[in-house]
Amino acid sequence: MSDPNSVAASVEAFRKDVATLRAEVGKMIVGQGDIVDGVITCLIAGGHALLEGVPGLGKTMLVRSMADALSLNFSRVQFTPDLMPADILGTTVINEDHTGHKEFEFRPGPIFANIVLADEVNRATPKTQSALLEVMQEHSITVAKKTHKLEEPFFVLATQNPLEMEGTYPLPEAQLDRFLFKLHVEFPSRDELHSILDRTTGTEHPTVRPVLDQPRILAMKRLARDVAVARHVQDYVIRVLEATHADRAGAPDIVKQFVRFGASPRGAQAILIAAKIQALFDGRFSASVDDVRKVAKQALRHRMILNFEGEAEGIKTDQVLDTVLSSVTEAAK
Repeated sequence: MSDPNSVAASVEAFRKDVATLRAEVGKMIVGQGDIVDGVITCLIAGGHALLEGVPGLGKTMLVRSMADALSLNFSRVQFTPDLMPADILGTTVINEDHTGHKEFEFRPGPIFANIVLADEVNRATPKTQSALLEVMQEHSITVAKKTHKLEEPFFVLATQNPLEMEGTYPLPEAQLDRFLFKLHVEFPSRDELHSILDRTTGTEHPTVRPVLDQPRILAMKRLARDVAVARHVQDYVIRVLEATHADRAGAPDIVKQFVRFGASPRGAQAILIAAKIQALFDGRFSASVDDVRKVAKQALRHRMILNFEGEAEGIKTDQVLDTVLSSVTEAAK
């Protein structure tokens, strides 16, 4: 995309569509602007989002509102300990017609949708959780040695409760790495609580209408990929990633003391595509170091593993990342 006028028009159309989507979701969701932007970023990036927060903060409502605002197929899977992989992916059955002829037929599961809500994903057993690995990375599933491609865009929004441990199974690192962002849903402020009560205890029931369709979302994804990234910005992403590894020279002391494993290269990919989308949010067609700083914690917090000392001291990965981002300086252009 080389024509400056065409670029400017495309960026402005992108901003307008995102603002419309935010406003539509805002009919149901009070506040949580950073969480809404994080979900939109994952959707446009072609990644997946993990929402973590205590019950009652509107995580499921946010996902439903986002699905209602998009003209896309939506399905919900309530994860429970007895959920099996076939309950998510689908299964092959034997069909018999009126002549007695029998043949195998694949019946797709709820994963065959554009937006999939994996509610309380950490309540399923590791066997069922692993069923999501291929589909989240490859956007396809393999059943009975046959591969089935999913329609684009394909977007998994998973929720989990960080407090209740009984009857839950922590997500394995390989699956956490498949999520572009991990978003912490915070408790609302007093003013936001007033708004929530006004909306939910009165007679009016707001509704969300579709404002974006599949072709437009795919076009927005293509535009995000075209956003320019200067070499020094990409170098900054790499140095931030390296600083999460204790064995690298640029790692700060907090990483050397408390981090067992740093973020994977997939984390750098997540930061860079998210930084491109952040630039488009601000009306720019070139990602900056500030864009990288804005998205780095969401992209890396679930990709780092603390050691025993870090766990015992109650260290949070966000604390480590704050130190990393302040210690890694921007290189000369």
